[in-house]
Amino acid sequence: MPNTDRYGSARNLYRNIGVDTEKALAALDAFHISMHCWQGDDVVGFDHDGALTGGIQTTGNYPGRARTPQELMADLEKAYSLVPGKHRLNLHANYAIFEKGKAVDRDAIQPSHFRKWVAFAKKNGLVGIDFNPTYFSHPLSASGRTLSSPDEKIRSFWIRHTLCCLRIAEYFAREMGSTSALNIWIPDGLKDTPADRAAPRAIYKKSLDEIFAAGYDSSLVEVTIESKLFGIGVESYTVGSHEFYMNYAAKNNLLCLLDSGHFNLGENVADKISSMLLFAPKVAFHVSRPVRWDSDHVLRQDDMLFDIAREIALAGPDRVILALDYFDASINRVAAWVLGMRNMLKALLAALLLPNDKLSRMQESGDFTELLVMQEESKNYPMGDVWAEWCRRKGVPAREEWFATVREYEKKVLLKRR
Repeated sequence: MPNTDRYGSARNLYRNIGVDTEKALAALDAFHISMHCWQGDDVVGFDHDGALTGGIQTTGNYPGRARTPQELMADLEKAYSLVPGKHRLNLHANYAIFEKGKAVDRDAIQPSHFRKWVAFAKKNGLVGIDFNPTYFSHPLSASGRTLSSPDEKIRSFWIRHTLCCLRIAEYFAREMGSTSALNIWIPDGLKDTPADRAAPRAIYKKSLDEIFAAGYDSSLVEVTIESKLFGIGVESYTVGSHEFYMNYAAKNNLLCLLDSGHFNLGENVADKISSMLLFAPKVAFHVSRPVRWDSDHVLRQDDMLFDIAREIALAGPDRVILALDYFDASINRVAAWVLGMRNMLKALLAALLLPNDKLSRMQESGDFTELLVMQEESKNYPMGDVWAEWCRRKGVPAREEWFATVREYEKKVLLKRR
């Protein structure tokens, strides 16, 4: 049966439960996911040659890691071509591109070091570019303290770096005609039980206060601050806790960023979205898949992802800054991008195809039996046929045939990177 006939049948089935599939697809079109550049090269970047530090670690040695800006851009371009919809690019500061012999340290990076990224984004029709200061993999992050460091030389260096990043984010916004989300995450913390939990946080607060006192154009840049439960080397204490950031954001009109891998595995991170949005205009979200802890696995269509997607879909694209954040060096890196992006979009579509108004009325009226029935039966509706129609309209493969394109790219390009 042709795909359009399957879609027509699916549309009728959804209409019977009060869902307009065309409205769902139009709503899905409005979501522009920020795809993270660091999946393509294992978070190495282009401004240092050393190992990853600061709680960042990749596992695996699958062939084909991007080693140059040109290789990373080619891999990103291939990935975007297999993902339906229009999306964004998420860059870290360590992906600055320097002319030969003109490299600078991170406290002196300029918009000019990212011009090639803007050209890449425009060439590929991306909606915008988001940005992240890079507080890891640097000699001045070796102590485990950056913006919370008691060493004024170290602290001042990272303040200057953050100010540089604000200027670069403003540049991205002007060039792309879309606000840039600048996300602050620091790896600061302690491996063992701290003697003083308050002092590092007080220093960090002072650093943030100094950064934002310098000013930035809030019409161009949306600052987000990202918490973490713990990480490698900071297992006992993390300066940037969720409580610290939640309060700092509320007091200073910033946005909290929730990462689905940065909380206790017993918590439902999706549940935080609605609460945050009662007190803030927006919330930012990095979607990854935790396995035991912040292991940043490629997204799968699991219950956690569908819970997150439903809350995001109900909030709408104007209230959630949505990005992916994982890095897996054990599998084909382009495939990891494509699979994660497509799974996020499928989860959003599944949420948009629910009779959400009807389900809410059942909850409010106390009809929990029918609510349970509809929640379960809706899982077997033909979402895949609606997805296939959307992919057809966007000119990308609907099913696993996209992987053949990646395999061919691997043979012709990735495996030659020795």
